[in-house]
Amino acid sequence: MPAPVPRLRDEFSFLLAADTFASGRLTNPPHPLWKSFESIHILQQPTYMSMYPPAQGMFLALGLKLAGMPWLGVWLSMGLFCAALCWMLQGWLPPGWAFFGALLAVARIGVFTYWMNTYWGGAVAGIGGALLFGVLPRVMRRANFRDALLMAAGIVLLMNSRPYEGLVAAIPAAAMLAWWLARGRGEGKLRLFAAPVAGVLLLGFAWMGYYNWRITGDALLMPQELNRRTYAVAPYFIWQQERPAPHYNNEVMEKFYTKWEGGFQQADQQDTLEGWLASLGEKAYGIWHFYLGKFLTAPLLLLPLIVKDRRIRFWMWAGPVFLAGLLLERFTQIHYVAPFAGGLYLVLIQCLRHFRQIKWEGIGVLAVRLVALYMAGTFAWSAVRGDQGFDYPWQFDRAQLEDTLEKMPGKQLVVVRYSQDHEYDREWVYDRADLDGSKVVWARELPDAGDNRRLLDYFKDRKVWLLEPDVSQSELEKYDPDARH
Repeated sequence: MPAPVPRLRDEFSFLLAADTFASGRLTNPPHPLWKSFESIHILQQPTYMSMYPPAQGMFLALGLKLAGMPWLGVWLSMGLFCAALCWMLQGWLPPGWAFFGALLAVARIGVFTYWMNTYWGGAVAGIGGALLFGVLPRVMRRANFRDALLMAAGIVLLMNSRPYEGLVAAIPAAAMLAWWLARGRGEGKLRLFAAPVAGVLLLGFAWMGYYNWRITGDALLMPQELNRRTYAVAPYFIWQQERPAPHYNNEVMEKFYTKWEGGFQQADQQDTLEGWLASLGEKAYGIWHFYLGKFLTAPLLLLPLIVKDRRIRFWMWAGPVFLAGLLLERFTQIHYVAPFAGGLYLVLIQCLRHFRQIKWEGIGVLAVRLVALYMAGTFAWSAVRGDQGFDYPWQFDRAQLEDTLEKMPGKQLVVVRYSQDHEYDREWVYDRADLDGSKVVWARELPDAGDNRRLLDYFKDRKVWLLEPDVSQSELEKYDPDARH
């Protein structure tokens, strides 16, 4: 299967971060004609940069530096996630069962899903969660310097990938450690463990403050929060009120933030119980279908019978705490659960272990073998089909068009003109970190013809094309800034 083509706004935002980091910068200066390059999930002021936390972009940048291909960073992060998940499960389960659980995760989400076949992320936060929860049982047996560093590294990864969900995941882990100390079991080990954790976390917070300051000018203001203040109407949390619509420089951005986002997961209806429950059902189905599906749900039927099992006692209350945190968000996508993915598979494996103990007619052993055979079969079938688990074919046209333009002599400028019935989430205007130095530059046509003329004057050394993606996604024509006005 080939390296994936970026399709959605989030992917282009992460790729901008990767390009910036690979160029040796944390952010980019604002462009003098930044209104022509405004795009979804990207900051233009006070600097030009992705709005997202940096961890995913750094993995993509690693792929760029190692092989000139950001997808290598996705591949590495997914492999590390599966390995970290196996290591985490080994802390809670016998080694064979831990390995089996990791293989189930590989078969279910490791290869043929959007975690592997887009630039969107998921695996990086999964690594952080696996390190956090993998250290927990080990520290209660033998706290040491290595485990302290691994836990702190996991928390720092969560802070820089899924900050809110990482915080919610860390709450039950911290409570468990506090309970362990309160019972007097860790007094002799506390100094050995706490000092390196505190040291790494302080460095992590200092890095985050510096990163925020370089992009937003305020160490306590994250780029994502600044982007939401600049453009968004729908708030993130259910207790927050809808913001007044800000001034938008183009109609597409306005409609995306004021109409499309409000309809996504019924965000604009969650102020009522009925709307909140309807949205909850949509979110729950997506999470269940991604991580488990029908076949892997069957072993969980034993869960009510094994709630007192010592291996899952912690997870029986940690899970509801994490889910309660997610319920406070208006938007909850599948990768938001990544910090807790290890817990899902741990509970699944423990249920399978109990299933295997059913002696009647050998049904328990047979059931576990059927799970293994089913997952192996679906994995093989996905491989035969070349299933990437994510299909937005319209963006292949953009990739093909950009490839054609890259092969043309000289530099190119593409001015994108949308129609009135344009689908707001289908954005074409995304650019590299070094915008002026790029071979191909994408710009949006602005309502003011004067702004468009200034764009052409600025890029007077380029061949200028007009693209109307709502008419044709592959045909270009010479651009005349006065033709529309």
